[in-house]
Amino acid sequence: MNILEMLRAGLTTTSAEATRAAAAKFAATLPPDTTLALHGTLGVGKTTFVQGLARGLGISGPVTSPTFNIFTLHRGRVNLLHLDAYRLENAQQVEDLLLEDFMISPWCLAVEWPEKIPDWLPPTTQHLELSITPDEKHTLRLRSAK
Repeated sequence: MNILEMLRAGLTTTSAEATRAAAAKFAATLPPDTTLALHGTLGVGKTTFVQGLARGLGISGPVTSPTFNIFTLHRGRVNLLHLDAYRLENAQQVEDLLLEDFMISPWCLAVEWPEKIPDWLPPTTQHLELSITPDEKHTLRLRSAK
């Protein structure tokens, strides 16, 4: 089973490193200029997943949550824009960030808290559901674009 099939079926990881490794493998499957919506509550591993994406995209610098900056640009063979939409209230606030100016192809836009800006996300957005069980196992499930 390849990483896409595993994620569609629901992949369970038992450590942050296993989540990063899955994300790095997933990064290799992403088409150019992709938006990825990361759904899940606080603490389920959204930023950990983005750290793995960065590794898979050839980005070696540190990746942390952009909560206070709203978004961070990581340059690599594929530019990774990491957007934390938690504090945004509408699509106009995303437009005001001028993200498009940083979307230099090839790019991947990883959006945490995408439910805050659903009307802004393109129809081709891939959606990843992240959850955690009481025994601290993480589940990653990829949904098709709408």
